[in-house]
Amino acid sequence: MTCSICGDRGIVVKDDVAYPCGCVKQNFINNLLKVSCIPRNFSNCTLDNFVFKYYARDFFDPETGLSCFELAKHAHKAARDFIDRFLQDDRTDGLLFSGKVGSGKTFLACCIANALLKKEKTLLFTVVPDLLDQLKATYDYGRGAGEITESDLLERARQVPLLILDDLGAHNYTEWTRNKIYSIINYRLNQRLPVIVTTNIKLDDIKEYLGERTTSRLLEMCSPYRLMVDIDIRAVRRKEKDSR
Repeated sequence: MTCSICGDRGIVVKDDVAYPCGCVKQNFINNLLKVSCIPRNFSNCTLDNFVFKYYARDFFDPETGLSCFELAKHAHKAARDFIDRFLQDDRTDGLLFSGKVGSGKTFLACCIANALLKKEKTLLFTVVPDLLDQLKATYDYGRGAGEITESDLLERARQVPLLILDDLGAHNYTEWTRNKIYSIINYRLNQRLPVIVTTNIKLDDIKEYLGERTTSRLLEMCSPYRLMVDIDIRAVRRKEKDSR
């Protein structure tokens, strides 16, 4: 759609002085959003619209003794603190959000992403199983010249200023997939590039799926936070939406 103010010239002239049109910055942000691969369903997530009512005050984590509500408060604060730190120094430590399906992990990760995109920061959101499928697909025969290669995918994940690895879950990881994840994590650790991870695996069990090398590096790079619910938030929100 053509800008109604500048006609897509990118500038406006007032009193014989040229000024950049507001559409230039908006187009830049839109492009950042596109290359970040944030799912459309999460593009409006913000820390201000994180809903604490879904986290029970009387349901407790047996490991920490904290309620679901208290755990959510800690994770929410960690997300806000990370945004502030990253804006000051993009070589800061990352975060690892763990919890069962429907506990708000991806929502929090996307809150971070959206806040940083508004500050014109470059990042990549990738769902781990999808990334692994994309890597495998680069081996298909008959690919045309100029198509994305395994190296292209890996280098982007390694070098982007902030990487969000969503759903690093309890999948059937092979030695090949473990090595690809290790390659990304190890590079980012060595270059002090932060990563945000969401996983439905308990911290004590991650090594079983990813191996000792990757797990050790993840825990060195990321501060862990647990989200716990006695409901599936997605299911509850679906019922709320249907009842309107």
